[in-house]
Order: sequence, then structure tokens, then C-alpha cells
Amino acid sequence: MKVVIQIVNSASVKVEGQLINKIDKGYLLFVGIDKLDDELIVKKMAKKIIEMRINKDINGKTNLSILDVNGEILSISQFTLCAIIDSRRPSFSNAARADVANKLYELFNEELTKYNVIVKKGVFGADMKVYLENDGPFTIVVTDKDL
Repeated sequence: MKVVIQIVNSASVKVEGQLINKIDKGYLLFVGIDKLDDELIVKKMAKKIIEMRINKDINGKTNLSILDVNGEILSISQFTLCAIIDSRRPSFSNAARADVANKLYELFNEELTKYNVIVKKGVFGADMKVYLENDGPFTIVVTDKDL
């Protein structure tokens, strides 16, 4: 599993020109589900992201969690994060099958909401247009190896 976390002032997602969801201050998460991922990894990843102290405190230090800043999450599924780059054309054979990935993606979002954070989503498998205003920019990549 790989999740790209971007701290944002705002973010939104559109599908076929229609606004699907938007958030104000919080995290934009790009979520890649690998074919070896399981429910335990997904639950650990959700906990890790919620507990990470990557938001600035009043002194400008990265010392606060998403809960501490009352942030929201916009979660976007992105199988391309599982790409293998061993030639000029990426292979996506490491990505989980769509049915499995969707199930684990939904579980990941459910786990995030258990921490009383607002979680909004894109549309799994859709061609999405994602808009964001980075704060910083501040971007972190978390993989299952970080758990």
C-alpha cells in the first residue's frame, strides 16, 4: 500500500465536469492498493496517517495531527501508485484487482472515519480531475514498509 499525503488549504474532485467532493484545510490522500495488501495493512495505514504529527503548531513546528487541527480528508484511489518502472512504459501488475482494491479502499476510508475525522472521496475507477491548493507545499509518501 502506498499513500501520498498532501497537506492542503483546499482540495476538490470532479468527474465528467461535475463536482463530486471538496474539503477545506486537511489532507488530500492519493491511495494505491497493492495486490499483496490486506485488511491489517489497510487498518495500520489509516491509524498511521491519523496519528502522524505533520501539521504546524503555533511555532511553525510540525507537531500536530489531523485531529489536532480539525482537518478534513479527501481520499482519491490511484492504482498508478503501484506502478513498476523497469522500462520506459510502467507496468501496473502490482496493483490489486479492481474488486479487491475497491473493497480495501472503502475499508481504509471507513477506518479513517473511526477517528472522528471527516472523510470525503472521489469515485473509484473513474477518470477524475483533482484540484488542490498545497499548504507549504508539504507532501509525504507512506508505504506499508513504514508501518
